[in-house]
Amino acid sequence: MQNFDKNAILFELKFRSSRSSGPGGQSVNKLETRVELLLDVLNSKYLTSDQKEIILTKLANRINNEGILQISSDETRSQLKNKNIVIGRLFDLLEEALKPVKKRKPTKPSRTAIEKRLKGKRIKSDKKDLRKPPEI
Repeated sequence: MQNFDKNAILFELKFRSSRSSGPGGQSVNKLETRVELLLDVLNSKYLTSDQKEIILTKLANRINNEGILQISSDETRSQLKNKNIVIGRLFDLLEEALKPVKKRKPTKPSRTAIEKRLKGKRIKSDKKDLRKPPEI
């Protein structure tokens, strides 16, 4: 796995807050508890060019045209808790994206698997033959 410095990336994060939907009682229209995390992947100092390339391809659906990764949360009524949730999601996403892909080992089906498949085909063929009208 390609490592990245979590503490260093924290300095590059930008946060936006907005009003959250859902329950909140009397304060729902006053407080901005929804948190949106923004990470400029293209201009990051702490990610290598290889890491940036991998992140841009694997997380393309979360990155906009300017190369900014966006993650948001409005799960709780607390802005601080939502901020911690978003930071945790970011690190999970980055770790998952930067995890090396295992190479597939090509395998052949076993002899018994081939025989079982052919036997099943034969049984199905015989069943369909029995549906035909008899020849006179």
